[in-house]
Amino acid sequence: MASSLTKDPASTAGGEKTFFGHPRGLATLFMTEMWERYSFYGMKALLPLYLIAPGGMHMSATTATAIYSVYMAMVYLLAMPGGWMADRFWGPRKTVAIGGGVVILGHITLAVPNSASFFAGLVLVALGSGLLKANISTMVGHLYNGPEDPRRDGGFTLFYIGINLGAFLAPLTIGTIGENVNWHFGFALAAIGMALGLAQFMLGTRHLSPESDVVSTPATEQEKRSVLRKGLVWLIVAAVFYSLLAITGNFADWALLPITVAGLIIPVAVLVRMKRDKELTDTEQSKLSGYIWFFVVAAVFWMIYDQNGSTLSIFGENSTTNSVFGIDFPTSWYQSLNPIFIMAIAPVVASGWLWLNKRGKEPSTAVKFASSLVLIGISFVVFMIPLIDTAANGGRVSPMWLVAIYFIQTVAELCLSPVGLSVTTKMAPAKYSSQMMGVWFLAVTAGDSVTGLLTSPQLGVDLNTTAAVAFEAVLAVIAGVGIWMYRKKVTQHMSDAS
Repeated sequence: MASSLTKDPASTAGGEKTFFGHPRGLATLFMTEMWERYSFYGMKALLPLYLIAPGGMHMSATTATAIYSVYMAMVYLLAMPGGWMADRFWGPRKTVAIGGGVVILGHITLAVPNSASFFAGLVLVALGSGLLKANISTMVGHLYNGPEDPRRDGGFTLFYIGINLGAFLAPLTIGTIGENVNWHFGFALAAIGMALGLAQFMLGTRHLSPESDVVSTPATEQEKRSVLRKGLVWLIVAAVFYSLLAITGNFADWALLPITVAGLIIPVAVLVRMKRDKELTDTEQSKLSGYIWFFVVAAVFWMIYDQNGSTLSIFGENSTTNSVFGIDFPTSWYQSLNPIFIMAIAPVVASGWLWLNKRGKEPSTAVKFASSLVLIGISFVVFMIPLIDTAANGGRVSPMWLVAIYFIQTVAELCLSPVGLSVTTKMAPAKYSSQMMGVWFLAVTAGDSVTGLLTSPQLGVDLNTTAAVAFEAVLAVIAGVGIWMYRKKVTQHMSDAS
């Protein structure tokens, strides 16, 4: 059920101050996520351009796409252990604070002009983002009175606007400084943004729900020792493996493959483990079965959508004029299109869901997801037009093609992402309350891992070709039609969370 972003007097107690009709703690989480996304999306806008730039890493477009995709996959893969750390050791609030500190360290490391430290910085940012992402979204859910709270979907939509406010400002500042002044100065500015977000979180933490401090299933001392031991073993294995690759001269060819394969295997293994958990009730098992459908849809969606920062960005750098009314702009500015469209459209979409709900006509979650896939497929149909033009005639095309593509993708995103965040908190088994948000982000991992595998040195698929784009467009539309055809079956599994 969607909700309005306006104040609902009936939902407040004793004249308590609200944030657009929502609990005051939402403002704290809104601002924290805004600054964290500012740092993340600023670095994201710079990453593929830095990798292909003669003054940067000077890599091929295919290699840059592979690195970018694997990095994005790892950011979302690590959200799963981030949720697990909150459930077993620290609680969501403390985990978010630690994650913010690691992200700051990562961006500082990226600012050092050295290729080895650059990749170490990517690892730290991915690790810190994993600790932060799932838990801050979980804390949004803690602010409301369970899944039945009518403000819940609207709260997540408002939270989503905070994400996109940071994402909008980042390319305009971090991107401009990185491209026009110095790449590493841009990465340093991202560190400052995250520092502001962490400071704001610490100052406003008193407004959060006490539930955000709860360690839902505390680990025993024996379990803590076991986790430490296993973590050290895997760290040693990874260090030995990559050292051998470096010694044999095969590092560039094989470094990404294990991570990419893990990004495909781990999401499946996690869902299988949950389905085989005998402690879950029949209702929880039913909801989990329905949730798997949403997971697969989301994976296909993010495989295509996340190319807006790689395939589309590289196309913008190489094949568009990057000029409007005679004014030139950096390629990274394209990354501000999606968030500004979201900020303009999200309140309209949220109000639209509420308007339809009052009339008993709001589409089910399954229909919303199906619509997102069809729309993302249409965006790549549009992408084929400038691709064919540049392939046939050479030269550069108008930037308005990318504007149109990003607009269509934004509408598609609003049919899936905020709805997916909300439905995840509704359908999560109690045992996996924080981890389930990590499972939602694993769909991004799976999608980006497919892209990383396709563009890896082993396959080397160029996604900036008409054939590749056409295949992805058809895949998305077919998947969208498929989920629409089975919408009633999926809704039956959802029970009261539909």
